[in-house]
Amino acid sequence: MKRRFSPFYLLLVIGIIMVAAVFLKGGKEETENKVVVVVPQDPDYLDPHLAAAAGTFEMMFNVYEGLLKPAPDGSLLPALAERYSVTEDGLTYTFYLRSGVKFHSGKPVTATDVKYSLERLMGTQTGQPLSPFFAKVEAVETPEAQKVILRLKEVDAALLSNLTTAMIIPKDHLDLNTQPIGTGPFRFVEYRPGQRVVLEKFADYWQAGLPLLDKVEFRIIPDREAALIALKNGTVDIFPRIEPNRIAELSEEFYTLQEKQNLVQVLALNLKRPPYNDLRVRQAINYALNKDELIELAAFGFGTKLGSGFSPAMAEFYEPGLEDLYPHNITKAKQLLAEAGYPEGFRTVLSVPSNYSFHVDTAQIIVEQLKKVGIEAEIELVEWAVWLHRIYQGRDYEMTITGLSGKLDPLPVLIRYTSDYANNFFNYENAEFDRLNQLAAAESDRPKRAALYKEAQRLLAEEAAAVFLMDPHYLVALKKTVAGYRLYPLYVQDMSTVYLTNNDTR
Repeated sequence: MKRRFSPFYLLLVIGIIMVAAVFLKGGKEETENKVVVVVPQDPDYLDPHLAAAAGTFEMMFNVYEGLLKPAPDGSLLPALAERYSVTEDGLTYTFYLRSGVKFHSGKPVTATDVKYSLERLMGTQTGQPLSPFFAKVEAVETPEAQKVILRLKEVDAALLSNLTTAMIIPKDHLDLNTQPIGTGPFRFVEYRPGQRVVLEKFADYWQAGLPLLDKVEFRIIPDREAALIALKNGTVDIFPRIEPNRIAELSEEFYTLQEKQNLVQVLALNLKRPPYNDLRVRQAINYALNKDELIELAAFGFGTKLGSGFSPAMAEFYEPGLEDLYPHNITKAKQLLAEAGYPEGFRTVLSVPSNYSFHVDTAQIIVEQLKKVGIEAEIELVEWAVWLHRIYQGRDYEMTITGLSGKLDPLPVLIRYTSDYANNFFNYENAEFDRLNQLAAAESDRPKRAALYKEAQRLLAEEAAAVFLMDPHYLVALKKTVAGYRLYPLYVQDMSTVYLTNNDTR
C-alpha cells in the first residue's frame, strides 16, 4: 500500500533539511564576515569628482583613494604616492607612486591615470564641486610611469590636505556613476537606490592584511526610528551618529564610542532675500536663539557651542570667544528687529532635510525660540535630493538647517563663504573676507596663516553670515561583536580595520 504525504508534511521536511544544511555548513548565515552600517541617505553621485554630499564621501571613502589619505588623528598618510618632495619656493610638488597598486579592474595604476584624474577633477565644464580647491595648479606632468609633478601658479598651503579628496580613477573607465572603480580596500558591488550600497573585499589591495571584512553593506534608512529598530533586531551592526537620548534603550549587546565631530551645524539665512539682507535682522536672530538650550534639548548635552564657521576640533586655527559674541538676549533681539523695520517680527519658512532627525529636532526648538521675538517660522520638511538640488545648488530658500562637515585644512571650510564659490548657498559676499582667505591660502607660515583664518572667522561672526549653532558630538553605536572601528575628524566610515570578534567584554 502506497503512503501519501500531505503538502504540509513535505514543506516541513524541506524546511528541516534547509536548516540542517545551514547548520552543517557551520552556520554560514550567522558567521558571514560582513558588517551592515546604517546611513540616512542615498549617495548623490558615485562618481567621486561629481559628488558633493558628505554622506556620499563617508561610504565611498572605502572605494576610492588619493595620492595621500587622512589618518584618524587628522594627519596625512601616504596612499597611492609612497613619498613626495616640495621645492623651496613651494611651487613644485613631485609625487612618487607606490609600485604594485591596482585598480579594482586589475589594471595597474600609472602616472597617466593620476594626471587624467587630477585634470578631470580640476575641470569646471561639468561642474566638479572640488575644482576650486585646485585652482592654483598650473600643470600636471608625468615624466615617468611612476612619477607625477604638480606645478603651481602660486603657493597653496592647503594642497596636500586637499589631495586627500582628489580620488584617482582609471583613465579608460568612463562610467563611474554606475560602476565605480577605485583602488580602495573594498570594491563596489551594487547600489540599489533607497535600499543599500554593497562593497566587497578587494583581494589585491596594496596595504597588506587589509581589509579584514569580506563584505560591507551601507543600509539606507532615512527614518531614524526605523534605523534604531534595525539595530536592535540585529539587521544593522553599526549606527553612526545615533541620537544621545536613544543610547539608554540599547541592550548590553551594544557599546558606544564618542568624539567631537568637527562639524558645524548651521542655521543658514539666504542673504540675497529680505529681510536677511539686513545685518540687524541677522544679528537679532543670533541674539534670539539660546544655543545652550539647543544643545541640551536637541543634542542632550552632547555638543559644543559655536560662534563662527569653525569647530574647536581644528584647534590650531580656531578663534575662541566668538561663541559669546551674541549672548541670548530677547530684549536686544526685539530692539534690532524694530530698528530694521520689523517691530512685530515677520513670517518665514525654515526648510529642513527630512532624513536628518537631529536637524529636524533642532528646527522645532528654534521655531519656539524665534516666536519669543515675533518671528513665526514654518518648518518645511524636504527630501535630501530636493534639498541638494533646490537649496544647496539652487539657493532657493529663506532659512535652512544643515551640518557642514569638517576638513583637514581650513581652506575648504571657509571657502564656502567666499563670493565666487559655486556652492556658497549662504549668498554671503564680502571683499575683505575673500582677501583674507586668499592671503591665508598662500601663506606657508602656519602661525601667520592661523592668524588670517582667525580674522576671517571673526568677520563671519560679526557680519552674522549665518547662525552658527553647535558641533554635535559624534556618537556611534556598535554591536559588541564588531571591533576595530576608528573615529575620524571627518565625515567618513573607514571599514578597512573593522572586524568581527566573539569578545563581548566591552
